[in-house]
Amino acid sequence: MNKRNYHKELEQRIAHHVSLGEVPTLLLHSCCAPCSSYVLEYLSQYFKITVLYYNPNIYPEEEYRQRAKEQQRFIQEFPMKHQAEFIEGAYEKERFDQLAAGREHMPEGGSRCHACYEMRLREAAEHAVRLGLSYFTTTLSISPLKDADVLNEIGARLAEEYDVPYLYSDFKKKNGYLRSTQISKEYGMYRQDYCGCIYSMRERQRSSRPGYMNKSN
Repeated sequence: MNKRNYHKELEQRIAHHVSLGEVPTLLLHSCCAPCSSYVLEYLSQYFKITVLYYNPNIYPEEEYRQRAKEQQRFIQEFPMKHQAEFIEGAYEKERFDQLAAGREHMPEGGSRCHACYEMRLREAAEHAVRLGLSYFTTTLSISPLKDADVLNEIGARLAEEYDVPYLYSDFKKKNGYLRSTQISKEYGMYRQDYCGCIYSMRERQRSSRPGYMNKSN
């Protein structure tokens, strides 16, 4: 079975709207400013974007606030063809704690992470419906440590549930991740050294793998 090329599907979807002279609206869930950088550079050429910063998994709250502030700063400073808007979601730490219960010792990238992806994508879908936007998607697939198949499967399932199209993507393709690191340096962004939750923070503290901090955004 051939593996789906989500980036090619995204390009085809964009080409369709361009051919019709359309600029659709998009709810973009963002995990952090560095990961959003290339995604906004690319998608803002073709979509009117509302960025949703909803990440109650992030620990501690001070870290959450710093990342949220950096996300907002980047959106304000970065020039876009169609300037993006920013929404900060609620910091519902108890919501993440509930889904993580019983999964505390799962490895990074396992079922705890998948449940966390769904929690954040569900919030994105709900915002897209509430705001009447054309699509929803997430920046998460830009990370080399995030499984695009899992993310797109969750997105497709929620799209059916909420009756709002999911924009398939794999933003790490075509050097997307590399470009995000370049933009991050250009804008002097704060770059976290762990994915976000207390479990990823503990794993980072135990890990000595080179490059871990740049790959786990």
